[in-house]
Amino acid sequence: MTRHLITSALPYINGVKHLGNLVGSMLPSDLYARYLRANGEEVLLICATDEHGTPAELAARAANLDVAEFCAQQHEVQARLGEAFSLSFDHFGRSSSQQNKELTQHFGNKLLENGFIEERMTKQVFSIDDDRFLPDRYVEGTCPHCDYDKARGDQCESCTRLLDPTDLKNPRSAISGSTNLEVRESRHLFLLQSKLSDEIRAWVTKHTDWPILSSSIALKWLDEGLHDRGITRDLKWGVPVGREGMEDKVYYVWFDAPIEYIAATKEWADESPEDRDWKSWWYDAKDVRFTEFMAKDNIPFHTVTFPGTILGSREPWKMVDYVKGFNWLNYYGGKFSTSQKRGVFMSDAIEMLPADYWRYYLLANAPENSDTSFTWEGFAGTCNKDLADTLGNFVNRILKFCTSKFGSELPAGGEIGEREKALAEELNKRVATYNQFMDEIQIRKAMQELRAIWVMGNEYLTEAAPWTAFKTDPEAAALSLRIAINLIRIFAILSAPVIPTASKTLSDALNLELSEFDWIKGGMLEELQILKPGHAFEVPDVLFRKISDDEIAEWQDRFGGTSDG
Repeated sequence: MTRHLITSALPYINGVKHLGNLVGSMLPSDLYARYLRANGEEVLLICATDEHGTPAELAARAANLDVAEFCAQQHEVQARLGEAFSLSFDHFGRSSSQQNKELTQHFGNKLLENGFIEERMTKQVFSIDDDRFLPDRYVEGTCPHCDYDKARGDQCESCTRLLDPTDLKNPRSAISGSTNLEVRESRHLFLLQSKLSDEIRAWVTKHTDWPILSSSIALKWLDEGLHDRGITRDLKWGVPVGREGMEDKVYYVWFDAPIEYIAATKEWADESPEDRDWKSWWYDAKDVRFTEFMAKDNIPFHTVTFPGTILGSREPWKMVDYVKGFNWLNYYGGKFSTSQKRGVFMSDAIEMLPADYWRYYLLANAPENSDTSFTWEGFAGTCNKDLADTLGNFVNRILKFCTSKFGSELPAGGEIGEREKALAEELNKRVATYNQFMDEIQIRKAMQELRAIWVMGNEYLTEAAPWTAFKTDPEAAALSLRIAINLIRIFAILSAPVIPTASKTLSDALNLELSEFDWIKGGMLEELQILKPGHAFEVPDVLFRKISDDEIAEWQDRFGGTSDG
């Protein structure tokens, strides 16, 4: 039986993540893991904070904290926010762990042994005013490719091209802003990607089922030619190289960060070593299907660089089977940005509304095939129409009406007729399609099917009209209410990976004791009769409240963004 290893791209440690980060990796990985668990699959969902590199040092400096202390604090913040958004990670680790140090040094040594790493003298930017070398992100300037004037020395946030600090036009120190810079020589380790290029291409091209976004970015990099890449930096914070003559060097953050997927699994296993075998998930793991979730700027490192590291180790480490890439979620047409504090951040969002509002909206608008734009009008419109009106109102009016006419138990009377058989037939088709899209990780299409299933409940009510039938045919009303309450059970199960808190509320209201392992594949005529006459229920509080125009105006004023863009 296949085991499922699922990873989310590691959120960086330099601050609370915004909604774009959430929908670009963490949330969809949770959706997929929850769906697979509900179908009885063995799942291991791994994530961690990415803690090394210059942005961590810069953020710690701005907070007037030691970088290790800063990272420890921010890890706790991000872990708490993950829990607040119902992200069901089996382990949320740290790339600064001892496990990652050991594994990163292991891979570095193996690559060196196998002839894929060599020492080279490099030219690096040195800040005279700061009296230090400035590794990649400590240098800012204008991108030579797109003229974005806030490009960093490792990658341009605007055009996503990889850079070296010496590529930048009008460079300046990210520490002091000084332009009093010069280029000096420093010795570093280089990963010889050029020697691995053919192997990487052969591995990429065999994955014909990848989304176009993932495969096209990987092949673009390969077609442009892989350059040997410096994998060490003149920093104190990071995984030490552990090699004579390189006592002041650490591995580049983009070398050690993907290795943390393996290390975080070892962290998870080390918490309960008698019950957990981390290596069975990663080393010669032929029964494991490995799925990664990430935004498009991370795709090159996960489809080219990290695979090169694994291939070059000449060891049978598990390589990714499926890379689910996402485009950008923008904020009124401009980019969400942690460094520029633009957009809505997870800490703000969870204070404003419960997680399920954000989870549903973001998944329903996941930027799978193109960039999408967050607007307050769109957010409120989706939540009000789909969550409050379509799902919430259905639940509330059915349970209230049933209570008022028959009491708080499912009523007896009436027999299944053509209307119910037609409903079951259509539900079978919808649920099969929903399951197919979830299997294929086509998230927006899956959310459209889920909403269509909710809509079917309302359409059934409109046709059966129990409030009218009750006056002349109480048994017919009893039947339709019984079917409708069974629909609520079906909604609770099918919605659980998307809106887990609301699903739990429905489960409790219907006294179901549903678990994360309940799912529905078909047989809807039987499913519509699971709850029998006499089954007790309660009327829950309003499942989803409507978002007002005043709130939209207040949030636009607070966070920026108007209907004019």
